[in-house]
Amino acid sequence: MAKSDLPILEQRRIEAALVKPIYEEMAAALGDAKAQEILGAAITKHAVAQGKAYADAARAEGREPSLAGFRALLPQWQAGGALEMEMVTETPEQVDFNITRCRYAEMYREMGLGHIGHLLSCNRDGTFCEGYDPSINFERSQTIMGGASHCDFRYSVKAK
Repeated sequence: MAKSDLPILEQRRIEAALVKPIYEEMAAALGDAKAQEILGAAITKHAVAQGKAYADAARAEGREPSLAGFRALLPQWQAGGALEMEMVTETPEQVDFNITRCRYAEMYREMGLGHIGHLLSCNRDGTFCEGYDPSINFERSQTIMGGASHCDFRYSVKAK
């Protein structure tokens, strides 16, 4: 899983355009609930694999995956103004921020995929860390995709 030169927002747009007709066919054949279950499982597996690929790349450069290393990756998801972020806390053990504008959510809604946008993007946020560095804990209580005013991202290092 090689890193792409495309901004992640554009990668997600391309993926969503491909997923949309597949999801619609699954929903027609199996119902929305089962289609979302299948799509969610597939995206989760992909996010974990992507996290592992980023961890492998870090190790190949002589760095161990860590919360600081993860923090250094965030600009990739922000590229092209995809996310507007407000940092709340940043220490070696904790990185807390709020997303105040999410163009991913805007894009999925424009594509008619707002009802599954959480599966296509939001659910990746924690599962990526599972593959990248399992010692990173992720918590979030709300998302813009889910109708909140902001997304509250809380990353910390799990107690040993």
